[in-house]
Amino acid sequence: MSYIVAPCTYSVTYKKTNTDKNKQPCYRLGDLDVSVHGILEGHMSIKEHPPQSSDSQESLALHVPVLLETTLQLLDPIKGESYLDLTAGYGGHARAFMERTENYTDAALVDRDDYAIERLKPLSDLGVRLLHTDFVSAAKQLIQEGKRYNIVLVDLGVSSPQLDQSERGFSFTNSGPLDMRMDRRQGVSAETLVNTASEGELTRIIHQYGEEPIGFAKNVAKAIVAARPLRTTEELATLIKTTYHGKWKKTHVATRTFQALRIAVNDELRLVEDLLPLLPDLLEPGGRVGIISFHSLEDRLVKRFFKEQFELGLEAELLPLTKKPMSGATYDVHNPRARSSQLRAAVKK
Repeated sequence: MSYIVAPCTYSVTYKKTNTDKNKQPCYRLGDLDVSVHGILEGHMSIKEHPPQSSDSQESLALHVPVLLETTLQLLDPIKGESYLDLTAGYGGHARAFMERTENYTDAALVDRDDYAIERLKPLSDLGVRLLHTDFVSAAKQLIQEGKRYNIVLVDLGVSSPQLDQSERGFSFTNSGPLDMRMDRRQGVSAETLVNTASEGELTRIIHQYGEEPIGFAKNVAKAIVAARPLRTTEELATLIKTTYHGKWKKTHVATRTFQALRIAVNDELRLVEDLLPLLPDLLEPGGRVGIISFHSLEDRLVKRFFKEQFELGLEAELLPLTKKPMSGATYDVHNPRARSSQLRAAVKK
């Protein structure tokens, strides 16, 4: 895929530019060409990560950003373009994009995790702007400043280091405190929620955000209230395991409850909903935005927003770069933490 960007005004014409039955049609928006074959259909070779030796699997999960090569191919950064990463994490995507743009002074990286910001500081020496805040606050600030970018990336997943650090409380693989805060400056943690929320509120959170059946959500909530106080991830995971009486699942039975608590603690879905309508105002004409989601609740919000945009016709601000989401299970098969990821992308008129 390539972007044909010329120094002229972008029109709002959206039509086929060839009718040869032997050729794939190409839709043209001003000077932006997007082939229906290839990116829109998702025909992209899987060359991201060759099979790794067992000794390198842990390093792969820790250091390889999800859908990295697919994201680079889809958003196609070129030299001189500006880059905004609204969920920079530990800079894996950002470094790869800026290696191609070679434009550090017009780049901005956002994260609400102080641990991530600390590890991004070397990039600030190259002129990159760092913003230690949530992506909605950052987006509003940048829009108010009149900033526009050629590429915007939003990776909604929890970073591998966050999962691997037991003291952060995101995972029950190793026991740690019930924290789960992406921004450790905020007061409410998972421990606060687990030990103070009502049984009804816990049921709602587990059912709505964990997508657990209502009956099991009620059982877990009841067990939590009866077992209070709970302090560690191991205590909570063990409690949920003893509450479950069905067939053993492929994933640990506590996984969805942990997801639900994390979403609630960090107000994740509200932030995604608030961010989406701001994205067009962060893009230059011809600018591309990519969003990587990791569970159906996030992906539904992204899918709905893009669908509403694409159906506006001449009034649409964004046009699709992906007809269907690019799945980590297909396009990042050697990265175990990419399995549930979905990449959707669009381009601004």
